[in-house]
Amino acid sequence: MKKLLMAAATVALMSTPVQAEDIKIGVILGYTGPIESLTPDMAAGAELAIKEISDSGALLGGSKVSSIRADTTCTDSAAATTATERLVTSDKVNAIVGGDCSGVTTAMLQNVALPNGVVMISPSATSPALSSIEDKGLFFRTAPSDARQGQVLTAILKDRGIKQAALTYTNNDYGKGLAESIKANFEKAGGKITISAAHEDGKADYTAEVGALASAGGDVLIVAGYLDQGGKGIIQASLDTGAFDTFVLPDGMIGDSLPIAIGSDLNGSFGTVPGTDSPGAAKFSDMAKSAGFKAGPFASESYDAAALILLSMQAAKSSDSNVFKSKVMSVANAPGVKIYPGELAKALKIIADGGDVDYVGASAVELIGPGESAGNYREIEVADGKNTTAKFR
Repeated sequence: MKKLLMAAATVALMSTPVQAEDIKIGVILGYTGPIESLTPDMAAGAELAIKEISDSGALLGGSKVSSIRADTTCTDSAAATTATERLVTSDKVNAIVGGDCSGVTTAMLQNVALPNGVVMISPSATSPALSSIEDKGLFFRTAPSDARQGQVLTAILKDRGIKQAALTYTNNDYGKGLAESIKANFEKAGGKITISAAHEDGKADYTAEVGALASAGGDVLIVAGYLDQGGKGIIQASLDTGAFDTFVLPDGMIGDSLPIAIGSDLNGSFGTVPGTDSPGAAKFSDMAKSAGFKAGPFASESYDAAALILLSMQAAKSSDSNVFKSKVMSVANAPGVKIYPGELAKALKIIADGGDVDYVGASAVELIGPGESAGNYREIEVADGKNTTAKFR
């Protein structure tokens, strides 16, 4: 009789429904600073996924989800840490979409997320150093590492017959890691980096920096910087002095604001940004347009970051970061039913019914190694004053 009672109690415990709760997701990005023209669409992408799941009523017994924004500034690690602490300790967020730039993301993780046990999924922090950082299984990114971007940029340079290039990079974790990757890959492939020199953001005049770059020479100038800050200043000074007329633009330089600021002189320049021509990308673009924003750089990755957080909660039957962190990789990858943007309610039901999902999402995300995107890239060419797609890699 005792065994029967214990068995009945176990069944009752297992069938206890998950209690609905109010779940909060921090969306912390650089709303001010050197990529401020990109972050409105990124935040809108994350919040589109949050709304889709909240409106479905299918998450954790009908739980509702809201977002709380905070500013990383992209470059001020102290400010980003303070903002993250406020999200975690005062606002009591369950998880974080962010940060955006690599240096502030590292500070947020080490100073706040790790001590407090909070999952972070960054849509745009790309420093290779984040691949090996101690994270206790709490940190993921839907953007690929710049170790991969260096390989892709090298392939593009070789395909275009570029044999020598000057290189300048913003003097922070992102710029240094990306510059090292580009230099190592390009020189391994037989190319020559004539100079690799840091530049500081926030300067009014980049004539001296451009003079040193011009003296070293090169077929093109690779600008591993930020489109709303020093990278833009380096390009304008190069054009004003006639030092360079063709620029290679990694992901931090891709956005509508740069060709608008520089004008037709930027035509013919080219670069890379994470992107894919997958069915999910097309669907997300349509959804973004309907919601009143653009599927710009890293907006897809932001939608995917928020979706992965919430689908992982469903898989773990818990909104606790220390519980659902173990489900992020399994939700993101095969096996399972492939899930695209607009299908998050479907995914929640499959998971609730005991099935598996393979979240493909807006960026064809596949998480590898320590929980980062394997890496799909869009090759950009500036033509007629706009960033156009040359091909996908």
